Amino acid sequence: MAARAFWQGQIKLALVSIPVEVYPATKSGAAVSFRQIHEPTGKPIHYEKVVSGVGPVDRDEILKGFELSKGNYVLLEQEEIEAVKIESRKTLDLVQFVEADAIDVLYYEKPYFVVPADDLAEEAYAVLRDALRKAKKVGLGQLSVRGREQLVSIKPCGRGLVMEVLRYADEVTKAQTYFRGLPADTADEDMLDLATSIIDKRTAPFKPEEFRDRYVDALHRLIEKKKKAKGKRIIEEVDDEPARKGGNVIDLMAALKKSAGETARTTATKKRSKSGSATGNRRAPAAKRKSA
Repeated sequence: MAARAFWQGQIKLALVSIPVEVYPATKSGAAVSFRQIHEPTGKPIHYEKVVSGVGPVDRDEILKGFELSKGNYVLLEQEEIEAVKIESRKTLDLVQFVEADAIDVLYYEKPYFVVPADDLAEEAYAVLRDALRKAKKVGLGQLSVRGREQLVSIKPCGRGLVMEVLRYADEVTKAQTYFRGLPADTADEDMLDLATSIIDKRTAPFKPEEFRDRYVDALHRLIEKKKKAKGKRIIEEVDDEPARKGGNVIDLMAALKKSAGETARTTATKKRSKSGSATGNRRAPAAKRKSA
C-alpha cells in the first residue's frame, strides 16, 4: 500500500511556490506492545471512566479541565477548544534562513521526506535544494496542520529535501541547568591523547543496520517459544553479569592505557586474519599439486 502523505501543499520562496508532498521519514520499529489480559477468562481488560465516590460516568458528562491549582480547574467545552485551533494552510512560507549547524540537536523532533508533487514542480524543487546546499543554509517556517502550528526546517538530503519538525524554545530545557556545576578545567593532556587514539582506531562509517535492540529481539524469541509451547509459562534465563555497585576507585590512566592496548591488538589481529586468509588462498593450488 502506498504511503499516505502527511501534508500536501506548497513551499513558498519569496514569489516562487513549489507544489510538494510530505511523507514520514521514520516508522515504528520492531517494538513489542502488550495488552493486559484477565487470566481466568483470557479476555483483554478495559478501563472505565470513573469518578471517586460516584463510580462510572457517561462520556457526554466529561469536560476537559486545565488545573490552575490543586483541585481548581478551568473547564472547557470541546467546541471551545476546536474554535481556537489554527486553520490548516496549504502553504509553507520559508521566512528565515540560518546556518546549517546553527540549530542545536535538542530542537530536532521528527524528520519527513519532501518530494515534488508533479513533474512541473521538479525544476523549482531542484533550484531550492541546490541553493540551500550551495549557501549551506537551512530554511525555517511554520507549518499549519491538524489544528496547530509546527516550527519546521527544510534542508537538502541527497537528491531531495528533508523537512524536520522542530521543538519550540519552551519545550527545550537549557543545558546549563544540568551542566552548570561541571568543572571547566581542561582534561589531562596524556589522558586526552589516549582517549583520542582509542576514538580514532574505532572510527568507522555509520551503518545503522549493524545495531539492533536486543531486548526486542529477546521478546520476539520468547513469544515464539510461547507459541510453540501452546500457552505454557516460560521463564527465560538471564545470563547477564550482575550490576556492579559503585564505590570502587578506578585508575583512569590505567584503564585508558589498557583500552588503547586492547584496541591496538584487535586491529592487528584483524589485519593478520585478512592477510593470512589472502595468503592461504594463494597457496591452496600448490598444496593440491603436491598431494596429487
